[in-house]
Amino acid sequence: MSHPHRVLRRFLAFLAVGVLGAGTSLTVAPPAAAEPATSVPYPVGASATRYSGLAFDTCTAPPLSVIQAWNASPYRAVGVYIGGISRTCAQPALTASWVASVSALNWRLLPIYKGLQPPCGGKPTDAKISRAAATARGQGTAAAADAVAAATALGMQPGSAVYNDIENYTQTDATCRTGVLAFVSAWTKELHRLGYVSGVYMNLNLGAKQLSDVFTSTSYARPDALWIARFDEVDSLKGWTGIADSNWAVHQRAKQFKGDHDETYGGVTLNIDTDRLDAPVATVAYTHTATSSTALHARTGPSTGYPVSTSYAPGSALKVVCQAPGSAVGTTAVWDKLSDGTYVTDYYVSTPSNTGYSAPLPRCTYPYQTTATSGLAEHTGAGTSSAVRGTSPNGSLAWVVCQQAGSAVGTTKIWDRLDNGRYVSDYYVATPSNTTYSKPAPPC
Repeated sequence: MSHPHRVLRRFLAFLAVGVLGAGTSLTVAPPAAAEPATSVPYPVGASATRYSGLAFDTCTAPPLSVIQAWNASPYRAVGVYIGGISRTCAQPALTASWVASVSALNWRLLPIYKGLQPPCGGKPTDAKISRAAATARGQGTAAAADAVAAATALGMQPGSAVYNDIENYTQTDATCRTGVLAFVSAWTKELHRLGYVSGVYMNLNLGAKQLSDVFTSTSYARPDALWIARFDEVDSLKGWTGIADSNWAVHQRAKQFKGDHDETYGGVTLNIDTDRLDAPVATVAYTHTATSSTALHARTGPSTGYPVSTSYAPGSALKVVCQAPGSAVGTTAVWDKLSDGTYVTDYYVSTPSNTGYSAPLPRCTYPYQTTATSGLAEHTGAGTSSAVRGTSPNGSLAWVVCQQAGSAVGTTKIWDRLDNGRYVSDYYVATPSNTTYSKPAPPC
């Protein structure tokens, strides 16, 4: 980045889902192969979190007191370097306790991993990605595993996004380009295998365009989110030169639009880069207390109709990852998902509200890439006969909140309800199964 130490499945299917009415017969093409959209087998306790707004990043994670002072700023997200061989700044403040405390202040965290750099870019002293694609793939896999270990140690839950910082590199070096793309592809596949969301940071003109050029290539797995560097002081997430607005289009973009500069809030000055985000970030667990007078039952889904998995004594500490709609208990229909994947009614949890959702807790969502080549129609209900209210571009993220049975498309009758309230056929979403339900998304 800009600081000196970090120098920087098909057109016919679309017709079937989006245009043709119920009862129309049409042979649909099979889903896309494993690449470019690879599935994510999210663990039961996983959920994704996203942030829309201003963010800043700086080399060393600021102490908690600085974050408290910067509550007076327009920022509510901060980029933190969680690991990587090319991470040069010490991180004395960056601990699991710091992550929990900053998150409790209603800040989101943007995890950054700075590891191997392009063989034709970065600094001469940086450890390099191999030009040989097979070796580069092994390096990308190892980097993802290391990043997940670092994120886990900091309390960042499965479903978190991690962004690999790839610095500027020469655009005319073919073997260098192949090595970088192979590395990023393997990074993405391994993060997905481990239940995390894949992000990449690149300079707009010196890296990101090459990634965009292979957006639909079957040779490479596609990252879920793109964070670009372009120091033009324009914070727009559209109109990026060389990158179509339809690529990484649904809460999948970030832009670092202003480089090294000082800003002061609450009497504290920091040297920062400024970012605009509408993208996935880290998911953390928030500690709350069971307020029931008797044992609080944790169930396998967000309803009293689900079996009891375990019970918590009154006053027990609960690790809440996200909130989901469910059956009504007392004054609320909100349920809290715990880090072990079980659910408790929010009515008996010490969140700020026991009638609705409580910030900073996010809604439970499970993002997967869409795979309909010409775009995936978003319906008002779980069937092709329901009205179409929009289209998800190919490769965009379907932010799934729950699944339910509907009209058959391809090999499945499962439809995914998105967080915008619309439905898409699961046949064209890269969930683990395109024949039945895919946990941990609950039935609607």
